[in-house]
Order: sequence, then C-alpha cells, then structure tokens
Amino acid sequence: MKTALLIGATGLTGTHLLNLLLTDLRFEEVIIFVRRSTGISHPKLQEHVIDFDHPETWSHLVKGDVLFSALGTTIKIAKNKDAQYKVDFTYQYEFAKAALQNEVPVYVLISVSGANAKSLFFYLRMKGELEDAIRQLSFPRIRIIEPGPIAGERPVVRPLEQLSFRVIRFLNKLGMGDQYQPIEADMLARAMRNAALRPEPGLEVFRLDEVFELAEQA
Repeated sequence: MKTALLIGATGLTGTHLLNLLLTDLRFEEVIIFVRRSTGISHPKLQEHVIDFDHPETWSHLVKGDVLFSALGTTIKIAKNKDAQYKVDFTYQYEFAKAALQNEVPVYVLISVSGANAKSLFFYLRMKGELEDAIRQLSFPRIRIIEPGPIAGERPVVRPLEQLSFRVIRFLNKLGMGDQYQPIEADMLARAMRNAALRPEPGLEVFRLDEVFELAEQA
C-alpha cells in the first residue's frame, strides 16, 4: 500500500491520474498540491492548497512513496516564456528536490517527445533542461515519460489543436509522423501509474511506442 503525491492534479492528464489513483487499491492515500481547492471529497484524498512560489511553506509536506509530476501550462495561459518556465521547470524541480530531501523513493515525470536541452525550440529546450536536472537527482527510481501530443476533452476547446490531431492521425495512417502520434490523457495516466510500480532501480525513459505499451501493462 503506497502514498502517492501528485502535482498537476487539475490538468488534463493529472485529472485522469488522480481518478485512477483514488480507485487503485495499491494506493491507500493520495496527496495533491494545488493552487486552488479542487472541491473533490474522497476518503483516500488529502489536499494541500499552496503557494508554489514559497517552497519553505510546503516542502516538509512532500512525503510519500512516489511523486507524480504532471504540472504544466501553455504559453497562451502563462502569457510569456518566463512565466511558463516557472511552472514547467522551476515548480517541478523544486518539488522533486523536496521529495528527494524527504526520501521519497520514486519520481515520475511527464516530459515530451523531442525534449532536448540544446533544442532551438523553447518548449523542447525547457523540457530537456528539466529532464537533465532530474537525472542529476539521486532518487532510487526515476521514470521519465516522453509522449507525443496529449489528446482528451479539455474545459476550453482548442480548435487548432483538434485540427492538428486530425492531421497527425491521418499522417500516422499513411505511415508518417509517428514521432507526433497523439496519446489519450487517460492512457498516459495509466502509463504514469504503471511506471511508478515498476521495481527496476535507476532511471527509465519511455518514448512514444513504449508509452503505449507501458499503459497496457497489468
């Protein structure tokens, strides 16, 4: 029986992961860290409403068996690159450091296909920098998942995103653009859960097809 820690519980993938963990008998407690209350009531759920900018107020609470990091935003929501970097890199890295300090043994991170600290593209470079930083932390087990675009029902409709998914899926049927193959958020959540339960020590990175395979594991 494990205690799961989760940041990003209100996002597309995080919402699916939270529901999955609450119904999974292998986890007896789920602790989430959020900016605003989710309003969710469940006997297994403990919610901490925090200010991510002040680790000194919450770092002592990051205690459990596995930290799931599903936090992220978009440049449209964040308004600028500095604000997006704070959410996608700084907040996640600070949580990882707090978890390590509190001896959390397992860390699971959603990254992105093509993440590379030397990329010319800001988003891929930011994700690559986070991966590199996490790799330097001495968790007994680190799981990094690199999916393609994440599909699913969002509170706000994104017409351009939906159009891009249709184009990508059409190209996939033609045997093209496999590196951009979309994955449904509920499947990605299952992959994250399954990655955390793998007993292999050290670092494991799951890319594209491996993510789909991981999601299907019992």
